Amino acid sequence: MVSWFAGLFYIVRLFIYHTEAQLKPEKEKEILSKQFTIMEKKLWWIITTPAMILTIAFGVTMLILQPFYLKMEWMQIKLSFVLLLLVYHFVCQRILFQFKNDTFKWTSNGLRVWNEVATLALVAIIFLAIMQDSMNWIKGTVGFFAVAIALMIGIKIYKRIRKRNL
Repeated sequence: MVSWFAGLFYIVRLFIYHTEAQLKPEKEKEILSKQFTIMEKKLWWIITTPAMILTIAFGVTMLILQPFYLKMEWMQIKLSFVLLLLVYHFVCQRILFQFKNDTFKWTSNGLRVWNEVATLALVAIIFLAIMQDSMNWIKGTVGFFAVAIALMIGIKIYKRIRKRNL
């Protein structure tokens, strides 16, 4: 699971750099784009996707061996977040294929926001796994949205600092 998340976090970071490379002079853009394409491909097919497959396989195995988990509300919610994470994974894969074909539909700022979706999923999944049935759902929900708001504020602050430094 850690490798899967690391891959998801890093692939979007590479997407951001790859997108920003399109603004460089032609020769630099060509060199950077070729290198980012290689890095993205290796990260995706050697680390991220195999880690996703293993995470799902081990999770399914655990649920087969311990089916009582499926009756627990926290596990049902956690599995919903894992399902959303799978959607996130395949949206990233679609972006990977678009970039390979020199199609850049996302801005670097849009990708920065997209990168935080995985962070929110990670926080929610870990929070649910640790707290399980002992958690207060109202506090958990408020905390989840507080993290989301903090991340969005952080992105805005980063964007302002970046503009000043250009």
